[in-house]
Amino acid sequence: MALNVKVGLIGKFDMLKFKNMAKTREKAIQAAPAKEVKGSFPINENAKKLHPDCQRLVVDEIIDHKSAGAKTFVFRRLDGEPFPYFRAGQYLSLKLPIDGSFVTRSYSLCSSPKDALKGKAAITVRSNPGGFVADRLLAELNVGDELTASDPQGFFYYEDLRDADTVIGLAGGSGITPFLSMARAIRDGVEDFKLTLLYGSRDEESILFKKELDEIAAQCPKFKVVHVLSDAETAGYEHGFITAELIQKYAPADKEYSVFLCGPEAMYRFLKPEIAKLGLPERLFRRKMIDVTKTPWELEGYPAACRDKVFDLVVKQGAAEYHIKASANEPVLTAVERAGIKAPSRCRSGECGWCRSKLVSGTVFVPQENELRRWADVEYGYIHPCSSFPTSDLVLEVPGEFY
Repeated sequence: MALNVKVGLIGKFDMLKFKNMAKTREKAIQAAPAKEVKGSFPINENAKKLHPDCQRLVVDEIIDHKSAGAKTFVFRRLDGEPFPYFRAGQYLSLKLPIDGSFVTRSYSLCSSPKDALKGKAAITVRSNPGGFVADRLLAELNVGDELTASDPQGFFYYEDLRDADTVIGLAGGSGITPFLSMARAIRDGVEDFKLTLLYGSRDEESILFKKELDEIAAQCPKFKVVHVLSDAETAGYEHGFITAELIQKYAPADKEYSVFLCGPEAMYRFLKPEIAKLGLPERLFRRKMIDVTKTPWELEGYPAACRDKVFDLVVKQGAAEYHIKASANEPVLTAVERAGIKAPSRCRSGECGWCRSKLVSGTVFVPQENELRRWADVEYGYIHPCSSFPTSDLVLEVPGEFY
């Protein structure tokens, strides 16, 4: 049925004016005198300071946590500029040349955002036997050494428009680092929320940052730390694993609260059903990006016949083309980096999209917990190589590195 719409005389003039708007604007632009743009715009300069494409950092200090098998590396900018201001809970992505390969690894900032104003920031690296990067950093990175890093990244931080004003933090192992940054930010007045931290460790000797956490708790009434020991029954500590019952023991009973989680893969697996028991609205649960599994064959949907297979991978990057091998047991990005190809990457968990690449042909398996692609990327054949496991021969278009 046709619509019978009457347009008055004034409406017709408005439509004609709209139709000719582009011509009118172009005429005004061409009539204006050309002016030379000198210098730069302050807003652009501020954007470069807050979000640099990359940073050259120098190791300024190393703090050895011997009993916990970890070291804290304090950095300053090589150019002397202030460190980009960040949100407590964010991370740095380090770009490291190792054995002819260029690899990236992300590490949460453990320092207070206030320290950035003094030109410094810190990460903590814990020993990871059998890993490719952590133990090399612990053994070889010295004061005065230089490295390349991204600007602060990630979304694991407190946001008062979304989160409750009381947060129950759940940490395990080196997952303590973003919470230490939050505790320091609360102490320094940078953040304003109540944080009760349940921190799981094997025993008292393996607790990372125990002295620092206890000192902040003593200084700041908005921060409380509860140590949970899995392998030892010690007076003054909770014993066992973090469960729904333990969370409820320390959570407020009369108002809503948020739950933040950061820890190793096994902790995520264990706590997933426990957190479900709490019945929290989705907006009140936050987890730091989960690292891609080292055992994809244990996950639902993984084609069992692919385990241990090695596939041919063709990597196209601009005019260059590389023919390499890729194991079904590890993410595509690992094979690309091992071959010495400089590919963009930051989070290595499927979250940031920095490594987004076009899958020209072939199939991959993506763990559901790391499936964070946009709908359009799934529809049109783009993958995040950092969280995609090859299940056939592949042809992949990989963008050039950004830094």
